[in-house]
Amino acid sequence: MTFDYDLIVVGAGSGGVRAARVAASHGAKVAIAEEFRVGGTCVIRGCVPKKLYVLASRFHDDFKDAAGFGWRVGDVSFDWPALVAAKEKEITRLSGLYAETLASSGVELIRARATLTDRNGVRFSNGRSARARYILIATGGAPVLAPHIPGIEFGISSNEIFDLPKFPQRLLIVGAGYIAVEFASVFARLGAKVHLAYRADLPLRGFDDDLRSRLCEALKTAGVAHRAGALPTRITKNADVLAVEMSDGAPLEVDCLLIATGRRPMTQNLGLEAAGVELRENGAVAVDERSRSNVESIYAVGDVTDRINLTPVAIREGQAFADSVFGATPTTVDYAHTPSAVFTTPEIGTVGLTEAEALAQHGAIDIYETQFRPMRATLSGRGERVYMKLIIHGSNGRVLGAHILGPEAGEMAQLIAVALRMGATKSDFDATMAVHPTMAEELVTMRAPSRLLRPHSKSG
Repeated sequence: MTFDYDLIVVGAGSGGVRAARVAASHGAKVAIAEEFRVGGTCVIRGCVPKKLYVLASRFHDDFKDAAGFGWRVGDVSFDWPALVAAKEKEITRLSGLYAETLASSGVELIRARATLTDRNGVRFSNGRSARARYILIATGGAPVLAPHIPGIEFGISSNEIFDLPKFPQRLLIVGAGYIAVEFASVFARLGAKVHLAYRADLPLRGFDDDLRSRLCEALKTAGVAHRAGALPTRITKNADVLAVEMSDGAPLEVDCLLIATGRRPMTQNLGLEAAGVELRENGAVAVDERSRSNVESIYAVGDVTDRINLTPVAIREGQAFADSVFGATPTTVDYAHTPSAVFTTPEIGTVGLTEAEALAQHGAIDIYETQFRPMRATLSGRGERVYMKLIIHGSNGRVLGAHILGPEAGEMAQLIAVALRMGATKSDFDATMAVHPTMAEELVTMRAPSRLLRPHSKSG
């Protein structure tokens, strides 16, 4: 059988782009198909624009805090269209760089939608067809508008929130994950009255409970109204106002409704069924440890596989795929000690096991924790608190998890992940010299445990 390409990648997001250019560096003839903009969710409508908006929102606190340090700041105002335009300029620049990188790597960019016709065939929306020895699915995920209630079509997803023509003075966010709490934090600081509605008693299910409860209080302090246990049951649009009936009986009127209840793998209408690719119940491509589907010639990486849905994970999976298939270097991804950050204000940085996970897996653990005012707050007068927590194996002293709430928590989590991956113990942390004065020094100066947890006990 003859092939037009060694590899066709479907989707030019972070994972697909990395796989394409690494495969090309190994000598493969590669094409990548993208129907939207090169860069995927992270660059165009996810991590990058979100972080830019987070940074914009934090100037709210900067202006207020400046007075405590002797600065006299006059009247300030926020220009939403200016931020949107600046964001658009930056992501356009980044998208262009991604395209340039593909070209310089020898990867052919096909700006069209790709649909599989069989296990080696692809048809493009521009009328072309091609055959490849291998096909990589890297289409990512998409927001889901749920629950399915009357008027849900009046809500928007995280795709649209970045480009609203008018700043929403009243915003209801439904959901309790990364996206929900991050946008709640952003828009509250930009000046909106934000309501956050979710099914559980606390946001960020799956994170350490001490982080969840403290972030909840911090968001309340920032002005976010929490509607724990309440969800919309009906939405009615009257002119530019959305009237929202809530399950707790307390109605709301808002200018905008952001639905952030989850995402799904983008596998619809890709022809995967025709190629015989097995999908999981939620639509994700089922793959093995080398990202290969049940069809030998078809692989998948990133959010479309619904493993760990983070951009660096997709990139690592794309790299491993290309090295394994085209570089003669069989490689698997080690998902242990994957750090993550939630870019609320205050920020969360976390790596390793939560307290509940560690107790369930190891039985005996020691908890070291501290909380304090950051130095900036001593002069600004802000009531902000930093919280840090280390979870230690009760017998061998190995650090099982680290959880931080405070400024630059994500930066700290990245470096702690290196230590945890190397098997660092609490004595290693204790023996490490502190950098003073910093917040991070607290991670190596916690001497006494706050709790000793043993099987069948909650405290020691």
